[in-house]
Amino acid sequence: MIDAYEDPGTPDRRGGWRYLVWLVGRQWPRCLAGAVLASTWMVLLAATPFLMARAVDHGLEPGDMGALAGWTGALVGVGAVNAWLGMLRHRTMTLVRLDANFRTVKVVVGHATRLGAALRGQVGTGEVVTIGVGDVQTISSSLTAVGPGIGTVVAYAAVGGLMLSVSTRLALVVLIGVPVLAVLLGPLMGRLQGRETEYREGQAVLTARIGDLAGGLRVLNGLGGKGLVADAFRRDSGLLRERGYRVGAVTSWIQALGVGLPVLFLALVTWLGARQAARGQISVGELVSVYGYVVALGWPVAFLIEMGHQLSRGVVAARRVVAFLRLEPEPDTGTRDAPAEPSPLHDPASGVRVLPGHLTALAGSRPTDAAEVIDRLGRYTPSDATWGDVPLSDIPLPQIRSRILVAEAEADLFAGPLRSVIDAAEIAPRGAGSVDLRLRRVGATSHDAPADARRQHPADDSAHLKAIHTAAAEDIIRTLPDGLDSQVAAQASDLSGGQRQRIRLTRALLTSPEVLLAVEPTSALDAHTEATVAARLRDARNGRTTVVACTSPLVLDRADTVVYLVDGKAAATGTHRELLDTEPGYRALVARDEEVVR
Repeated sequence: MIDAYEDPGTPDRRGGWRYLVWLVGRQWPRCLAGAVLASTWMVLLAATPFLMARAVDHGLEPGDMGALAGWTGALVGVGAVNAWLGMLRHRTMTLVRLDANFRTVKVVVGHATRLGAALRGQVGTGEVVTIGVGDVQTISSSLTAVGPGIGTVVAYAAVGGLMLSVSTRLALVVLIGVPVLAVLLGPLMGRLQGRETEYREGQAVLTARIGDLAGGLRVLNGLGGKGLVADAFRRDSGLLRERGYRVGAVTSWIQALGVGLPVLFLALVTWLGARQAARGQISVGELVSVYGYVVALGWPVAFLIEMGHQLSRGVVAARRVVAFLRLEPEPDTGTRDAPAEPSPLHDPASGVRVLPGHLTALAGSRPTDAAEVIDRLGRYTPSDATWGDVPLSDIPLPQIRSRILVAEAEADLFAGPLRSVIDAAEIAPRGAGSVDLRLRRVGATSHDAPADARRQHPADDSAHLKAIHTAAAEDIIRTLPDGLDSQVAAQASDLSGGQRQRIRLTRALLTSPEVLLAVEPTSALDAHTEATVAARLRDARNGRTTVVACTSPLVLDRADTVVYLVDGKAAATGTHRELLDTEPGYRALVARDEEVVR
């Protein structure tokens, strides 16, 4: 089975069927073993009636106890061997499915890291979640066709050959009947693919809405919009339920016909065989063998129908994976080197100019204005922003990521020891396709972290403790049972909002980037802790470029320069106290804690 750090290979993105074939090709020896084991297992199932017929004709009917014992022993031996083969077949096919599952996960996650920040602009979160939760499992299950599917064809041919030795008429009924079943079920398989595609698309949309609703529930409740969103969600979930019913309707017909038609078909073969035995055209033993062949044929027919069902669903899922793999990251056409020395950052769209080595604060009349400026300065959105005299768009992206870090307020936190959560060295890529989503929201890649941070591998905790002190997070470490080695849940859900925010700030500070662009790093903190962080942040980042987007006067008062944004434009620039005296709009924006500052 694929190793956790093994290269999964380059997937075939030309279509759903080709992707499934690629999965088989990546583990063809195991798939071949599964096919051989399944074929042998099913053929031996068909051999059981043959041995039983010999026991009746050559032992029971003439009264030859020696022959009866011999053929009975052969039956027992074949049964024991088949039981062993059945275990090997099941074990092998389980490995086939798991390999396909993990390989697809690695391919999807690896491609997500290559897309980087472009991921969110090209595909919704719900689509990615649906692929990871449902489509991956469906694809792996469809590879059942490799083992039992091939075994079905081999066993079908073997049973037909054995029945030719009994009756040409019965053999023709068997050989013609199974293809007729496939023809009858074919249209339903095509219809199932269409219904399944509609359902998966609706599921992705609803999953994205669930995430948005969960993330903004508090805000929606405060604005009184929770009921409107709940009504929209109820409507969309109702539509998805109706699509699910349509998928279930087609599936139920496939399963009903898959059970009913083979029973009718096998009943016909049994009836014809009984009539021939009554006329003396075949012996009693041959009648027993016909019945046994019919029973043994039930397994191949059932697998054939199940194989068609699983392949129909697997192709739909594979097409969705292939569509995701066809997405391309934003082209990086930069050919000019970044400034060798610390240089100013300038955003012409807003008029914001960030001087090197200074602590600059962006205070926007709208919360999104400052964040948009930071996205442009960090080159997460296309813009005319410059670094020194060089446009950011002309600089290769790895150079920008190695020196400029954007730290968002809701950046992702993975589960694990707190040390690894905040230690940038522990989230460095182990190999091709490794993922690092911790410094930014989902969509940032491993090369989005500063190169110095990826190379850093401290021998002690001095760097950790310094960053923890700057973020005023000492109390978090003290309250955890094992300090830095304590386990933290995914997204640090076992910590408070303020604690999570300080952990994120600690992680950003530990990378020690040349330019730090932080969005609302203290918005969830109480006034005392916020003032402490503001003072320590200024000292810790002394001489390095730092930009903070916030409206807290406790932080603004510590900034060298404050840029007041109105409708996304720089309306005024100065110190916090200068803007308080000269800009009524700025004074109104930060008045919530003005008395504390004064």
